[in-house]
Formats: sequence, C-alpha cells, structure tokens
Amino acid sequence: MRGLVPGLPSPAPLLDMLPSIYQEDPFTERFVGGFDDVLAPVLSTVDCLVDYLDPLLAPEDFLAWLSGWVGIDLDEGWPLERRRAVVASAVEMYRMRGTVAGLRAHLGVLTGGEVDIADSGGVAWSLDPAADLPGQAHPRMAVRVRVADPARVPSDLVEDAVAAGKPAHVVHRVEVTT
Repeated sequence: MRGLVPGLPSPAPLLDMLPSIYQEDPFTERFVGGFDDVLAPVLSTVDCLVDYLDPLLAPEDFLAWLSGWVGIDLDEGWPLERRRAVVASAVEMYRMRGTVAGLRAHLGVLTGGEVDIADSGGVAWSLDPAADLPGQAHPRMAVRVRVADPARVPSDLVEDAVAAGKPAHVVHRVEVTT
C-alpha cells in the first residue's frame, strides 16, 4: 500500500464536480477535501499504471511485488539497477532456460560479469549407426564468472543460479574470479 502522499493534488477535485451552491459552503469544501486527499494517490497510481508495470520505471518498493509476477526472488543487497535488469529480462531468460546460452545470459545479468561455461555434453548426427556418441560419458559443467570485484558477487547466488539452471544429474563447479 503506497498510502497518502502529503501535498499531492487530486487531478479531479470532487468539489469542482458539485453544484455551485455546495462549492461555496466551507463545511462541504473541507468534507470533500478529505476524500480528495485519500483519492489523489489512487488516481495518480491509476494514471501511471503503465509505468508501474515496467520494471525499468516502477517505484523501488513496487519492484519486489512485480518480481513476484515473474517468479523471481530479489535480493535486497543487489544494486537497484541489477534488480531492475533481472526482472526486465525474466521472460527472455525463461525462454532460454535449460540451455548453456540461457545460463550464460542469466548469470551475466545477475553478476554483471563475463561468463564462461564448459560442459561435457554434445549434439551430433550421423548416417553411421555405429558412430561415437558426442560429449563425455560423465556429465559435468564448469562455470567461471569474471567480475571486477569478486567480493561483491555472493558465490552462493551464482551457485544457486547454476544449480537451478542446469539438469539435475550434471555435476557442476563454480568459480568467481577477476
């Protein structure tokens, strides 16, 4: 609840909508003014609804609620710009989820760094039914994130993102470096 905003004028004062005989009455002016004070933030919010639904423009206190719409838990310790970028890119990230490119892009948005991923999988086709299978027999993944200051990127954040974005049977290793 955003609550009252001191000094916020109503875009449509109720007193102006009453007949002129009531507009001249001091009691009616004070009485209707109370409704204007309560309705002004509501009308202002409705007028700016499009901006509230845009993660790059939404008020900071509304961003956490908006992130719930796309199923993302935001860490309050992240800079505001990073939180906005994570929510704004959520739909695209879900579209690429489960791929190396999707994991790389997701980690790039979360950390703001350069991400290298080496995995043991592979894809190939052959006309020869006896051809060797691509990849390696034991699935594994190595993730290296390069950032300017590794102390500012929590390793558990990267670890959790990798664990959520990879297949469950793949063993992984995460490294955050400069």
